[in-house]
Amino acid sequence: MFSEETELNRRLGLTEAFSIVVGRIIGSGIFRTPYSIMLKVTAVSMYFGVWIVGGIATFLGAFCYAELAAMMPRSGGPYAYIKAAYGPVWTFLRGWAMFFVSETGAIAVVALVFAESANEFYEIAVGQRFGHGLEVIIALDIIWMLTVANCLGVYLSGILQDIFSFLKLIALGLVIAVCFSKAGNVAHFSTPFWPDEFNWSSILAFGAAMRYGFFAYSGWEGATYVAEEVRQPRRNLPLSIILGISGVLLLYLAANCAYLYQLAPAQIMESKLVAVNAVKTAVGAFGGVLIALAIMMNTFGNVSAQILCKARTWYAMSRDGLFIKSLSKIHPKFKTPNRALIVQAFWASLLLMVAAFAENTYEIIIDFFSFTSSIFNVMTFAAVWILRQKYPDVMRPFKTWGYPVTLIIVLLIQLAFMIITLITALVPSLIGISLTSTGLLYYYRRDIGVWLRKLFSILRM
Repeated sequence: MFSEETELNRRLGLTEAFSIVVGRIIGSGIFRTPYSIMLKVTAVSMYFGVWIVGGIATFLGAFCYAELAAMMPRSGGPYAYIKAAYGPVWTFLRGWAMFFVSETGAIAVVALVFAESANEFYEIAVGQRFGHGLEVIIALDIIWMLTVANCLGVYLSGILQDIFSFLKLIALGLVIAVCFSKAGNVAHFSTPFWPDEFNWSSILAFGAAMRYGFFAYSGWEGATYVAEEVRQPRRNLPLSIILGISGVLLLYLAANCAYLYQLAPAQIMESKLVAVNAVKTAVGAFGGVLIALAIMMNTFGNVSAQILCKARTWYAMSRDGLFIKSLSKIHPKFKTPNRALIVQAFWASLLLMVAAFAENTYEIIIDFFSFTSSIFNVMTFAAVWILRQKYPDVMRPFKTWGYPVTLIIVLLIQLAFMIITLITALVPSLIGISLTSTGLLYYYRRDIGVWLRKLFSILRM
């Protein structure tokens, strides 16, 4: 459990692990969620409050993950930690929820944002948009093209992460620079600064907006999914997580300041792709081309990072006998979990084809998996305490800074978020929980079969 021995190739260094963290976080969120957040809170103070609270919670949570990753450098990330702390049933349900509810859905959504950005670019260049059906086809092509690239070896995947993580930083940096290089309006930062009333409704709105803030920060644990393919994992995994999140936090705050410098809160609430309008306001139509390309690069790299990391969870589950057995097979030449990658691509494609035609797809899917994801986030963070009790003598090269205060703060934030999510998105939350619960039917399928046979035998008597 705590060994570094593996059948996989350790070809990823600190740079690749850092690139995966950055690549997983910076995707569609920073370009898409500002609209969703401002629409909920309506005031600048609460808007930045969402980004700051989300960033603090993410950073403190990263300290917990860094301890777990250094102690247990196993593929699957949170899956491996929950397995060690809670046992097979909860471990299986976590993986089941990831596959059927959240993680493959995120791949589909970000691929669709890539296609929508390509449509924006095409409209600026040609003067007209292509149909939504073609957007779906482009998104499907992206999923499968990057799946094939990942099947050809983790080294190639690592190079892709290095390239696109670098391009993401350059692209987002250019967007920030362009917005601040032209005259804006500092009054946007204070009109309105406070909500008209601060009451229970304001608290609920803030909590609801946190769903989109947390989604924008999500993916920071990405390097832990490929822990068995990282060199010196006990050193490089904690470093990649902490360095990656630190850089992204600064970029996100700078990007939001840049948006507000060019656009008033009311304008942000009217634009789903707020970055496009901000750069257009600053430099005109050329800015639209720039930001469309930036979003395309960011989402392309993000989909690649998600495909690389998440398939390792299905591989790890199958290897442990908790999922489809054949997904544990490693390609003899490329040493990659190709079957897990291909099945993942099939399911993500199916979700894309279903979700692509729904109204407000982006927000709906986030609402759908937020509560379920939070349950397992709480369990993963709490695993730090549980594993310290179960395995007090295991080597921990990195220990959670500020423990136990750090852990308590993270858990309180997550529990408050769960309660508000259940209040403000009850139906999507219940659907997500219900789909996750169906995993119990699969897990106990043999016992259920025995019970049914006994029941039929009784009825025949």
